[in-house]
Amino acid sequence: MVTTPESHQEPLSLIIIRLLRWHKPEGRLILMIPALWAVFLAAAGKPPVPLVGVIILGTLATSAAGCVVNDLWDRDIDPQVERTRDRPLASRALSIKVGIAVGIIALACAAVLAFYLNPLSFWLSVAAVPVILLYPGAKRVFPIPQLVLSIAWGFAVLISWSAVTQNISTPTWLLWGATVLWTLGFDTIYAMSDRQDDQRIGVNSSALFFGKYAPIAIGIFFLGTVILLTGVGISVNLNNIFWLSLIIATGGWTWQFIRLTKPELPNPIYGFMFRQNVWIGFLILGGIIAGSFSIPSIP
Repeated sequence: MVTTPESHQEPLSLIIIRLLRWHKPEGRLILMIPALWAVFLAAAGKPPVPLVGVIILGTLATSAAGCVVNDLWDRDIDPQVERTRDRPLASRALSIKVGIAVGIIALACAAVLAFYLNPLSFWLSVAAVPVILLYPGAKRVFPIPQLVLSIAWGFAVLISWSAVTQNISTPTWLLWGATVLWTLGFDTIYAMSDRQDDQRIGVNSSALFFGKYAPIAIGIFFLGTVILLTGVGISVNLNNIFWLSLIIATGGWTWQFIRLTKPELPNPIYGFMFRQNVWIGFLILGGIIAGSFSIPSIP
């Protein structure tokens, strides 16, 4: 049997999976985490199961749309970056028309799910769309594009919290601030692996903006996250299990800060720290869920 070049081509379904980054679940989960923080906090640890399902599916659809939009914006930049040159639109494994169609489908799925929510949550979902669509362009004109991404992440908190309570209160904003600072921290770490490529191409990132002070900036972002999560825990009266989870998370962020101050770190360590933040986020989620219930006193 003669093997033709076409027989080695990747199936379209697998190419689309790579476009949506479903082969790299960490990036999908790390958006889902603050949304779950919010829905469990707002519902005192007992949100309606259908609503949790909508939040999970909504973050997956939104994240998928964001990945497609990002790759459409960066299809001529990604081939010049070591980490991104094999992405489907960058490598021309997928046409622009197919990419646009996949992005529209992902946005449509997110829109259908948004109709399940109350009016406030629905309109917050609508307000998030321009931020998602414009974020990839921010790196061309804004010195800290990761801040735009962080604000997009913050919408996950506002939408999920209001989906339970139909309002936004002080604890909501504390959690929103914690999410924005946490995202600035872990995404600046992620951007540190691309510093040389970004500088050569001429695009902005928080890692380039802060330069040699990037580790200090990340440490401040994580410290602010801890302070605001402390405010959340106090304001909604979480029990000691939450505080234990926050102490462990603080230890993880402290280790990352100390490690980042070391010179000549290999690029893979930044990806490792990004993935580590996924587990830290889930640790805090577990603390929020367990910390929302009253612990019976021992007679």
